[in-house]
Amino acid sequence: MTSLFRLIASDLRAKAAWSYENTGRAAIVKVLLTDGTPAMIWYRLMQWARRWRLAPLEMLFNRINTICCDCIIGRGAEFGPGFVLIHSIGVVINGTVRGGANVKIEHQVTIGAERRQSPVIGSDVFIGAGAKIIGSVTVGDGARVGANAVVVHDVPPHTTVVGIPAKVVRTQAPAQPQTQANS
Repeated sequence: MTSLFRLIASDLRAKAAWSYENTGRAAIVKVLLTDGTPAMIWYRLMQWARRWRLAPLEMLFNRINTICCDCIIGRGAEFGPGFVLIHSIGVVINGTVRGGANVKIEHQVTIGAERRQSPVIGSDVFIGAGAKIIGSVTVGDGARVGANAVVVHDVPPHTTVVGIPAKVVRTQAPAQPQTQANS
């Protein structure tokens, strides 16, 4: 149970950092009162129930997320810590999708399968409002998917894609860890 709370706490801190550029107590309270947050919590509860093979609870949490939050995240979808639904309305994620840490998703996003093949989302990825990521594609670490983009081909790491179909418009060097000089 403590790992569940740690995971939810990491999601809340990530959303506070994204939304308010602050992870203090006041920012966390504000995040708890914003849309998208209940869907994140119901998703984590569903994921927890799945790990413990509590199928009735898993289905209940999934249904609550769908009915109360207008967010469909298929049972079995896996995202690492720092999963953020900035707004949850209209989000649809297939149950076989795999995502890394620090994935941020806007409203009306679809991450879906095609011919039983689902996308794999890397870490530190942002997916803009209305974007669609369909089929057996990989979105690399540090990538940004623009609003309303339709991704049907792999997205290289640290690139920004936009359009229909999505095309690379910007490539950034990966962030380098900062080192402190010895004094």
